[in-house]
Amino acid sequence: MSLRRHPNQDVDASFDEHAAVVSGPEHGAAGVTAVMVSLNRGLEQMGPLRTAATLSRLNQRHGFDCPGCAWPEEPGGRKIAEFCENGAKAVAEEATKRRVTPEFFARHSVSDLADRPEYWLSQQGRITHPMVLADGDTHYRPIDWDDAYRLIAETLNGLATPDEACFYTSGRTSNEAAFLYQLLVRSYGTNNLPDCSNMCHESSGTALTDSIGIGKGSVSVEDVAHADCILIAGQNPGTNHPRMLSILEKAKANGAKIIAVNPLPEAGLMRFKDPQKVNGVVGHGIEIADEFVQIRIGGDMALFSGLGRLLLEAEDLAPGTVLDRDFIADHCAGFDEYETHTRATDLETVVEATGVDRKQLERVARILSASKRTVICWAMGLTQQRHAVATIGEATNLLLLRGMIGKPGAGVCPVRGHSNVQGDRTMGIWEQMPESFLAALDTRFGITSPRRRGHDTVDTIRAMRDGDAKVFVGMGGNFAAATPDTEVTEAALRSCDLTVQISTKLNRSHVVHGRTSLILPTLGRTDRDMRASGKQLVSVEDSMSMVHLSRGSLTPPSEHLRSEVAIVCELARTLLGRSHPVPWESFKNDYDRVRDAIADVVPGCADYNTRVRQPDGFQLPHPPRDSREFPTTTGKANFAINALEWVPVPPGRLVLQTLRSHDQYNTTIYGLDDRYRGVKGGRRVVFVNPADIASLGLAAGMRVDLISEFTDAAGNLEERRAKDFLVVPYSTPVGNAASYYPETNPLVPLDHTAVRSNTPVSKAIVIRLEHTHG
Repeated sequence: MSLRRHPNQDVDASFDEHAAVVSGPEHGAAGVTAVMVSLNRGLEQMGPLRTAATLSRLNQRHGFDCPGCAWPEEPGGRKIAEFCENGAKAVAEEATKRRVTPEFFARHSVSDLADRPEYWLSQQGRITHPMVLADGDTHYRPIDWDDAYRLIAETLNGLATPDEACFYTSGRTSNEAAFLYQLLVRSYGTNNLPDCSNMCHESSGTALTDSIGIGKGSVSVEDVAHADCILIAGQNPGTNHPRMLSILEKAKANGAKIIAVNPLPEAGLMRFKDPQKVNGVVGHGIEIADEFVQIRIGGDMALFSGLGRLLLEAEDLAPGTVLDRDFIADHCAGFDEYETHTRATDLETVVEATGVDRKQLERVARILSASKRTVICWAMGLTQQRHAVATIGEATNLLLLRGMIGKPGAGVCPVRGHSNVQGDRTMGIWEQMPESFLAALDTRFGITSPRRRGHDTVDTIRAMRDGDAKVFVGMGGNFAAATPDTEVTEAALRSCDLTVQISTKLNRSHVVHGRTSLILPTLGRTDRDMRASGKQLVSVEDSMSMVHLSRGSLTPPSEHLRSEVAIVCELARTLLGRSHPVPWESFKNDYDRVRDAIADVVPGCADYNTRVRQPDGFQLPHPPRDSREFPTTTGKANFAINALEWVPVPPGRLVLQTLRSHDQYNTTIYGLDDRYRGVKGGRRVVFVNPADIASLGLAAGMRVDLISEFTDAAGNLEERRAKDFLVVPYSTPVGNAASYYPETNPLVPLDHTAVRSNTPVSKAIVIRLEHTHG
């Protein structure tokens, strides 16, 4: 498939999404192919000079932070090419020479754009002007910035209560923009601050806050590199965090054992070919996983509970050699109850729930018992389950048993997806920030922040659906495509009086709009940001609490773009009035002043401007890691005790997990190939075990509809349908299936959420397959 310019300058990204060609999956990640794909995408979108200018500065100390994943850089010097294939694709999409101008919108009605695939929309390029779609209009048209701000302010000020507005944020937002955004929203009078964390690692934050008192990981890159054992569950580094593979390779060289827990064999966890090393170019690379634990979807909690029992039994056989009794006595609460509960775990039930045989369970337990330094990593495979919080609690229990918190080379490692999604939360993007933060904000600025809890992402959709929210503002992201229950979500957005999208590129959320809609184009990470005081820098926080600067250097795509900081400040001045006590104009013109305010409000950010300018930035404090202090309700690390849950497969049904293709990052589709899984030229595929294909009376290459089944609050059976998927035989556990999102988001009911975290359960959906007979 090629992309080319028509005379009207639109990019031809049309395709037959049903025309996938399937071959065998790959058994290794990266290598020379990844390098060539990276360069080709850069040349295609940016041209040779721009490609060299961007990739040479990507993730470098005096360059810009990757707009893709949140995996941290190693301290000290950087490699010449400190980026991965998907990072290069993300930069190519942002630094593209393609443009979406007012003339583009004049050529395409909104209904025309709404019929276009997400991939086509994203390939059109950077948006150059603020645009408005007035009630009843068929096309977006240009609007002056001041008029756009007045429209937003008049609508917001006309609401019955500030709680009728919701303000979404994605991880791409800088710390400075995120801090000002939440300051604007709270000054306006609401805590309705849904963000992408609600859909990914909210379960991690909830579980870790219970267990250790802080909802962040406790390890550094160096800890991972020097661990004896790394257990990776529900995560695919080869596609989602490829730079992690080089750290795993280093850990392997240091003698680490790596345990991969995943329903699908993923290329990156099988073999890694580092293109910067000889064995990655002409050799076979390095095997990553010592144990591949092919677990059934929803069986992770049972796995960790079973391993807990085996560790307790290993301590019985060799007292004082497995459990860290001193750590448990000095730093933990609830061990006795946990021990009684876990010893009662039935290992036959664990085998049934996980699909993992007893011998492999025992091998994994022996690896954990022998390790002096253990790290457990996880991502959405764990967090997007119904019992996700309990599952992560059980995983943390394994570390507490062996004193693996607050110890070099050991700890918890939730691997965040989007760059700076963790920084957004640190800066106050949360619907339930603690009183200490709100009080500090009020004292610093002379405002009165609301105290009532706001809406998270799922509750925002419910509020719009029910008419309780009438304005939606999104700073980054693609809300319509990222969220569950697509038909319900899109109807909820269309019911709003006003939707506002602060964006760099076109996406589905621009064509699923309220009665009036605004698109406000903003600078990206790669763009130079000039203000009255000179060139501005922004800061971000990575997945391991390191805060560092990002410096864009490219000429912006249009003189009509504004930075996110400027957009927030200018909107605030219009909405709140010039007499408002926050110095919005000063913040807009000098981001150092924003960082001074962050230093006064955000814990751990004292002397922010000085510390963030250190070569590698600075690491935020983490009491469990730093001093084995646990700010929990008990003052100690708490063992989690939960009734065992797992996901049985109903007769004639499958349990589906949604996932990314290799040519995708979150909802951004870079291309139509999934090289690692052997799919080319299409995305509507469903991966099914050959035994299930046969037992369901299907055949490889058939086209089927996917129908999810669930019981609503009233006990009624309901269904959702996603049409026309190609059946692909694949090594999934029997009874399980997998397919790409956002195509499968319609199958996830809005109320199908994780207990306590309210995260959509996209990794355990009961479905049936119906032959389309097409």
